[in-house]
Amino acid sequence: MQKKPVVAILDVGKTNKKLLLFDQSYQLVYEKSDRMEETVDEDGFACEDLASLTSSALELIKSSLHLEEFEVKAINFTAYGASFVYIDGDGKTLTPLYNYLKPYPEEIQHQFYAQYGGEKAFSRCTASPVLGSLNSGMQVLRIKREQPEIFDRIAFALHLPQYLSYIFTDLPVTDITSIGCHTNLWDFTKKTYHAWVQNEGIATVLAPIIPSTHVEEINIEGQSLSCGIGLHDSSSALIPYLICFNNPFVLVSTGTWSICLNPFDHVPLTDEELEKDSLCYLQYTGEPVKASRLFLGNAHEKGAERIAAHYANTADFYKAIRFNQGLAALAKERLVSKACSAFEAVDLMEVESSDLAYNILIAVLVEKQIESINLVLKHQDAEHIFVDGGFSKNHVFMSMLASHYHNKKVYAAEVAQATALGAALAIHNAWNPNPVGEDLINLQLYRC
Repeated sequence: MQKKPVVAILDVGKTNKKLLLFDQSYQLVYEKSDRMEETVDEDGFACEDLASLTSSALELIKSSLHLEEFEVKAINFTAYGASFVYIDGDGKTLTPLYNYLKPYPEEIQHQFYAQYGGEKAFSRCTASPVLGSLNSGMQVLRIKREQPEIFDRIAFALHLPQYLSYIFTDLPVTDITSIGCHTNLWDFTKKTYHAWVQNEGIATVLAPIIPSTHVEEINIEGQSLSCGIGLHDSSSALIPYLICFNNPFVLVSTGTWSICLNPFDHVPLTDEELEKDSLCYLQYTGEPVKASRLFLGNAHEKGAERIAAHYANTADFYKAIRFNQGLAALAKERLVSKACSAFEAVDLMEVESSDLAYNILIAVLVEKQIESINLVLKHQDAEHIFVDGGFSKNHVFMSMLASHYHNKKVYAAEVAQATALGAALAIHNAWNPNPVGEDLINLQLYRC
């Protein structure tokens, strides 16, 4: 039997680690997941189990090489950002994989921003709101200040996607998409590292920057493969859209967080945008992507739980609710009359049904989503708004959103594993002789 040529992608999220195989038409043909328990760092704060992650990465990739029906031609990686792995000269890890939610020392943070021009000026320059450990460059600075003996042993600080590649290539590199995710490292005005990186000696542990499309030829268990260098997950998820659409668009990638991405807005961030949690990413071509963030999925989860408890419904009651113009109008009317901008302020004793309560919840969330979308439309308008992820399947949410943007085309977009697909497309030329098809994304237009 002739084996089908495929590319293997290791997609590392905070919860699930997935191996995905795509064929030469970029159809998902195989998927395998590995869920791991967290451990704790030296301070007792929850963090990724780096040893288990390393072992899992090796096992998942090696397992793909033994599948009878597929021939793996190339591998690549995508992972969450804001995380560094520190390795010594022998390639051994030196610290836990610190959690980006870990509280950051106020003294170091205050001293740092005071030294480098203040929070506002620095944030404008680096397109990074002040986010503590989520500004991953600050994690490296913390190591130098609090654990100088460890810092002195660091040969390279590798962003997590590039560490995954390093496991297989032994090549320490830096990728532009990982630098460009609110790290505090990149000067967007000068298109290079910020001066502090050199001043503080951090530059000495950062690996060379090479193109996101680069591959290394490697050998695993007697098989020759092309190995990519890995990408940051949000930037990777944008790649299928950049390949398929040339006209300006906004991508609203929804899940626990809703991330609005406008790859056509290259205007530097303003203080107002930064205060509203806007930031910039770098796409795999090196161009900036204006972005805004919203904790949408979390707000939906808490609101739905509140409704279910009040009306004694099942936890997933909302999945059966379809858009109803009358209910939507009534929901908006109630919000206006009660001057409510947060669902927590809504008195459910005054709401006669769970369906209406849910419409009120979605109306609140849509208003916040509109504010977030408008932040990235301010300097570069777009005719098309693509919504992918969990909320793209929510008929009430999509219909309310489309009714607001009646002068634009609002689509629910479905891409099979967009983040992993982007990582596969980034190394297309290294393994796939066929042209990229135009049917990567399924779109459903919403009209109201």
